[in-house]
Amino acid sequence: MAQEATPVSGGTLDAPAIGPETNLPLPRYVSLKASEANVRRGPSLSHRIDWVFQRRSMPLQVIAEYGHWRRVIDREGQGGWVHYTMLSGARSVIIDQDRLRLRSQPRDDSRETVELELGVIARLHECEPTWCRLSAGGYKGWAPKAVIWGVDADEVRD
Repeated sequence: MAQEATPVSGGTLDAPAIGPETNLPLPRYVSLKASEANVRRGPSLSHRIDWVFQRRSMPLQVIAEYGHWRRVIDREGQGGWVHYTMLSGARSVIIDQDRLRLRSQPRDDSRETVELELGVIARLHECEPTWCRLSAGGYKGWAPKAVIWGVDADEVRD
């Protein structure tokens, strides 16, 4: 038996979901505030710890909320429940291409500012339709959205 689609907040099927605790959009990106955070099987201290995130500023995607707990996933789709105090609204991304060249302007033909290795975490600044401005290790530059994780393909930031 086929299930009927049900509208989410706003009354349309393509309206973003809103978190019941924060009234912020779901899903959304955040970063890990602490250098270590327990990832639990459920949203309470009584749930088993499945593993520990161990990279400060690592970008995560919040996909659900329950009380003081946020269900998050990393770029591999792995995740679980983390206490909200372990998360920050400061945005970061992970470099998904080895030897990614940041550019001085959001164009392929602009001057190279630095080359970043696969897996580097960078601070996210502004984003245009296909490029984002990042900073890492004291360097700044523009990278194509297609080679970073932690920002939506259609996201624009000032």
